[in-house]
Order: sequence, then C-alpha cells, then structure tokens
Amino acid sequence: MVHFEPKAEPDIKPAAAAATGATTKRRGALATVSYLPGAQAPDGSADDAGADGTDDTVDLPEAGSDNEHAEQVLLQRLRGRSLSISEARGVLVGLDLPENEIEEIIERFIRLDYLDEAKLAEQIVYSQHERKGLGRSGVQAEMRRRGLDKELIADTLDAMPDDETERAIEVAIKRVQQLGRLDDRTIDRRLNAFLMRKGYPSSVVREAVQAALDSRNGGPSSGVRFQ
Repeated sequence: MVHFEPKAEPDIKPAAAAATGATTKRRGALATVSYLPGAQAPDGSADDAGADGTDDTVDLPEAGSDNEHAEQVLLQRLRGRSLSISEARGVLVGLDLPENEIEEIIERFIRLDYLDEAKLAEQIVYSQHERKGLGRSGVQAEMRRRGLDKELIADTLDAMPDDETERAIEVAIKRVQQLGRLDDRTIDRRLNAFLMRKGYPSSVVREAVQAALDSRNGGPSSGVRFQ
C-alpha cells in the first residue's frame, strides 16, 4: 500500500520535520512518497521500512533541474560576451538537452532581452568597423561567422554610415606611418594587401592607398602632420 505524505508547512522547523518524518521540499517539487512496511515498491521488492528503525522515504528528483543548470551555464557565457541565437543554441546543444527544451530556454532568454541580435549587430559594427577599421564586407563576414540572421545583416549594413572611403583613407594613413622608410612601391603593395584583408573594395583601396602615399610624401591629400 502506498501512503502519500502531505508536504511540510513552511513554518516547520528542521528538528520538527525530522521528528514527524516530513521532508522540506523546494517549490515545484513532487510530494514525498513513503512505502509502508510490507508494501510492494515499484521495482518489485518488499519495503522494510520500520523493521530496523530506518526511514525509507523516497525523494523523487526535481523536474527541471537540468534546465536550471543549462540556464546558469548560458548566463555565465553571456556575462563574458553577447551571443547570437545560433551561438546560444550551440551552448545548449553541448549540454545534451532535448531540442524542445533548448528552444524553450532560447525563447525565454529572448523575452528577457538576454539574447538581442540587433544589439549584437550594432556591437559588431562598432568593434569591427569603427575600432578595427574593417570595411563593409569585413563586417558582413564577422556577422555571418557569428550566425546572425541574413535579413538583420542586410539591414545593419544598409544602416552603416556611407563613409567607407573616408574610413579606408584614415586607416591607410595610420598604417603608412608604421612602414618606416620603405620605398613607395613596397608601401603600395603592403597597403593594398592590408586594406583588402580588411574587406574594402578594390576601388576604395586604390583611392585610400594613393591618399596615404600623398600624405607620406607631403602631397595634396595630406591632412596629417608627421612629427
């Protein structure tokens, strides 16, 4: 025979709970199940509770503990840097959660604004374009690498300021200062390769390299004073 004991009241002290056999449960946990002496347990074995004075109360595992752990792992990753939905899903897949539970956590984190791909796209523009000097194709490549939505990538690139040539010239002039006393032909070759790696189109690269060489040689495009 199976007897279901009621859940312990919140005001039961630990000592009182031990004396009454009540078990304190976290919210949402299943009630304690006690098998009376001689009753048949689910595994087919007879229960000996009471024969030797021990309490054979069975504590069932709490539902959702794996999800709670997964959410904590994901939050820890998000403290380090923003994640795209694709990256967050990859973290959860690595924890061997069922697909439906993964999607539930993803949707919950989106509702809480823990996952915000629009903000992540803005961060990429700032870090890759404004700070590192990458061109549009370089920014696009980084967004694709991070797994952002294609439409979001297109919208973000369209919203970027139309100053790619100016930005390329700024990057080239800064770079040329680091090339020391190399001859113009060598500088031309290195600047071309440098700007192409940053994702600037060839037409912009040519203009930026010429402006950088002019600035180095004191030509008309020079807007920088070398000290």
